[in-house]
Amino acid sequence: MFDINGWEFIILVVAALLVIGPERMPEYSAKLARMVKQVRGLADAAKVQLREQMGPEFDDVDWKQYDPRQYDPRRIVREALMDDGPTDSQPGEVKGQSSVNRRDSKRATPYDEDST
Repeated sequence: MFDINGWEFIILVVAALLVIGPERMPEYSAKLARMVKQVRGLADAAKVQLREQMGPEFDDVDWKQYDPRQYDPRRIVREALMDDGPTDSQPGEVKGQSSVNRRDSKRATPYDEDST
């Protein structure tokens, strides 16, 4: 979770001993343990509440897709740029009615004296 190796943990413990002092260390260790238990209890309660509210769909959700560590902006941009777009229509083929009025190329362009 914090990506701390063994030596870094030992250095943190020694620094805590120097800052807090050996007299108050057991008290602060107990406070830290209580806080960790409370946070775990809150997380478990939130999970139970979410499971109750969602019902059977809770087990169907792929929670890994919501992990923020998986989002790589470079990959997202690369995939968006490599995407060919919709392939179900031929080039030049227009699907549906466009909101833009198409001008007939055989007729002259309309000219309005009042608007120019």
